[in-house]
Amino acid sequence: MNFTKQIAAMASATAILLTPVSAAAVTGSEAEQIRKLDIMLMVTSLRCRMGQDDFQPDYRAFTTNHITTLNGAARTLESGLVKRHGSKGAKRALDRISVGMANQYGRGHPWLGCGELKQITHDLARSRNPADLGQAAGELLNQRPQAGGRFAAR
Repeated sequence: MNFTKQIAAMASATAILLTPVSAAAVTGSEAEQIRKLDIMLMVTSLRCRMGQDDFQPDYRAFTTNHITTLNGAARTLESGLVKRHGSKGAKRALDRISVGMANQYGRGHPWLGCGELKQITHDLARSRNPADLGQAAGELLNQRPQAGGRFAAR
């Protein structure tokens, strides 16, 4: 790795570490759900990028506007995995979670299309409430829609 890439990698790692954790800290299971929501939106935004319902700009706004909550959830999840599996085991567990989510949503969401995901991501990007991420994860990560959901009722 050349020096410039090393500096860029260190700067990215430092930025993540220095990002303040949300005042409303999440539990381990909530952290995993929020992490999975982020992965699902990332994967489906890549899948939908070629059509009229490209929502990658909305996904980027979502991650920018919720970076504190997303990073806090990632830290909480990793911390819990380190306690259960040790440092190396935690990295493998995180990889399994990420790859599993990417595989699960690589062919699309089970009951939402690109247009619906675009609107949901747009709404989440505009929200300033970290609790919306947990609520959206609870609704959107199910295999079937739930009646009365705020985000899933599209």
